[in-house]
Amino acid sequence: MAAIEPMEQFLVRRFVDFPPIPVPGLGMVDLSITNSVLFMMIAATLICLFFFAAAKRELVPGRLQAVAEMLYGMVDNVLTGGIIGDRGRPFLPLVFTLFLLIAFLNLLGLTPGGFTVTSQLAVTATLAVMTFLIVLAVGFARNGLGFFKLFWPSGMHPAMSAFLMVIEMISFLIRPFTLALRLFGNMLGGHVVVYIFATFVIGLGAFGLQGIGLNNLGLIGSGMSFMMVLALTALDFVIAIIQAFVWAALTCVYLNEVVNLDHGH
Repeated sequence: MAAIEPMEQFLVRRFVDFPPIPVPGLGMVDLSITNSVLFMMIAATLICLFFFAAAKRELVPGRLQAVAEMLYGMVDNVLTGGIIGDRGRPFLPLVFTLFLLIAFLNLLGLTPGGFTVTSQLAVTATLAVMTFLIVLAVGFARNGLGFFKLFWPSGMHPAMSAFLMVIEMISFLIRPFTLALRLFGNMLGGHVVVYIFATFVIGLGAFGLQGIGLNNLGLIGSGMSFMMVLALTALDFVIAIIQAFVWAALTCVYLNEVVNLDHGH
């Protein structure tokens, strides 16, 4: 029996090779198309096709238009409007794009033969750093050096405020790490567990089909493992959407702190 390799599904493989090109300051950059790049391109294409098909502007919306309007309204009312407030409208395109991109990437990883791009720490870390830098840019653009008021607790002894400021700054700086690791860990762990139970389905089923004595019990174990695979796949589907929502919600929380800094401090 072949060895169980649950991590093999996360290997990045090349589909199309291109020669590296020189980029000033970065050296030689490999632009080959890997399975990770391919599924990011597929996700972007599906998002564009979805809204192209949904943008009918009908008075009585069809199913696709209703779904698109529901998603847009959720991000607008619950996230940018509900968390940031009236000042959140300019950030709606950013938050909506992050939500859809992460959701589609997560869901594509659940399709047969799919590749979970968000199970790659390099991808989630890049998204996290990009989000963090946008928050920093917005914070300094709106508040200047007053941005540092975010870390200074008011109404306390200066020594205690200085001590808490260090803690607040450390908490602020680790945000990209927690963002990246949360999404990466959930996607990686869920697929590993499903893979292991899927191997039980095959292994116990083959054992049970021998039909000798207690070997028949293997069919029961195979059936139970199959039910677990179905349940875990359904759970992974829910987690895929929730993780996209959590990322978008945390982005709004971070933006709210810097956009409404003058209101909260």
